[in-house]
Amino acid sequence: MQVYNPATGEVRGAVGMSTRADVDKAVAAAKAAFPAWSNMPPIKRARLMNRFLALVNEYRDELAKAITLEHGKVFNDAQGEVDRAIDVIEFSCGIPQLLKGEYTEQVSTGIDNWTMRQPLGVVAGITPFNFPVMVPAWMYPVAIAAGNTFVLKPSPTDPSASLLIADLMKKAGFPDGVFNVVQGDKESVDALLEHPDVTAVSFVGSTPIANYIYETGAHHGKRVQALGGAKNHLVVMPDADMDKTVDALMGAAFGSAGERCMAISVAVLVGEAADKIMPTLTERARNLRVGTGMDITNEMGPIVTAAARDRIRGYINKGIAEGAELLVDGREYAVPGFDNGFYMGATIFDHVKPEMVIYKEEIFGPVLACVRVDTFEQALKLINDHEFGNGVSCFTSDGAVAREFSRQVQVGMVGINVPIPVPMAWHGFGGWKKSLFGDMHAYGTEGVRFYTKQKSVMQRWSNTIDKGAEFSMPVAK
Repeated sequence: MQVYNPATGEVRGAVGMSTRADVDKAVAAAKAAFPAWSNMPPIKRARLMNRFLALVNEYRDELAKAITLEHGKVFNDAQGEVDRAIDVIEFSCGIPQLLKGEYTEQVSTGIDNWTMRQPLGVVAGITPFNFPVMVPAWMYPVAIAAGNTFVLKPSPTDPSASLLIADLMKKAGFPDGVFNVVQGDKESVDALLEHPDVTAVSFVGSTPIANYIYETGAHHGKRVQALGGAKNHLVVMPDADMDKTVDALMGAAFGSAGERCMAISVAVLVGEAADKIMPTLTERARNLRVGTGMDITNEMGPIVTAAARDRIRGYINKGIAEGAELLVDGREYAVPGFDNGFYMGATIFDHVKPEMVIYKEEIFGPVLACVRVDTFEQALKLINDHEFGNGVSCFTSDGAVAREFSRQVQVGMVGINVPIPVPMAWHGFGGWKKSLFGDMHAYGTEGVRFYTKQKSVMQRWSNTIDKGAEFSMPVAK
């Protein structure tokens, strides 16, 4: 498969698609490494992770450059992606504390009870194109620090970052087989989902694929964590600071070309907020600086592939056909000197209705749909009725509104005057409804639980054991 620079349309190279046999080799290497790795004291695993952390910091700009040249996002945005990956790596360095169990002395006369968390074995991660450094880091640092061995299947659209990560893991001193990369498509995904030696699978991507990953993995007896799609709303109350809200919408809707699972794709304008915000918002969108991601004066880079750009244009055409009012049209945006790049400008629709495709479906591009409602209650109901529940935000100056919104909204990650409420590394990431398949969120303490299993031990010694068999249910004595 060819790998493109989306800013120029030029082929950067090619990536080979792994076969089932290749996946078998990677899993076999991970399985062979697991006994020694899982038996290593957590403090020693943490020290290796600290060495890796230092290398990621050292190679931060190289990783960011690899992201920009294959994904297209602006370089300083790519640097921010690496920084968020670093956060999770730092969190995983505290694994000795995170793996501590609980102990109760004398749960019954002469009996003590404690719990411990132990690794699962070989685990796998299947990750998308939009965050080739950050999203894998939601998985492998915690999994490996906890004592598992890991197989990463990244997107073949931007494969270089994953290979650089593997090089840094090797350079840090991790034993062979602890971290493995298989490039590939559906064949390699299915091979991981069906492999008898893979115990757990983490996935981030679209909802249809997340559902497939969850059902297929669970059918083959695996623990599965599958993060799906999103349609993230930002509610604008009439009392919001409109200038700051415009700033928030611009960055959240059009940053990284809208190719974020936490991008704001719907603005819910309550009452007179619409008349207050729309003139400034549309003017800013028309003047959005779009160009090559290596120029950090640009605000938005290209779309990741020509096919993705065509798909987004198709959604814009649907919005027009359905009767939404197209205020800003980014379909034919051109960047001088980069005629073959995969560029689009910002697009804004107004008077979007809930029954429209551009409202219901995830577009995953720089398209903002504006919906007008009369009341806060209508805004809340609109969000809660949507099938996705990944991220949401409310901009307001009213503390009571903020509190009620946080309590009542049926969404997993909530921002109050924060447009992209991605939790920090120690809190965990995950949505509700069709945005998450599985029981646990990514990274944080939930990530530690996902990649480990609890064992409970009850212990007593012979001098405290009464003679004679007991046939009744054991109780505390």
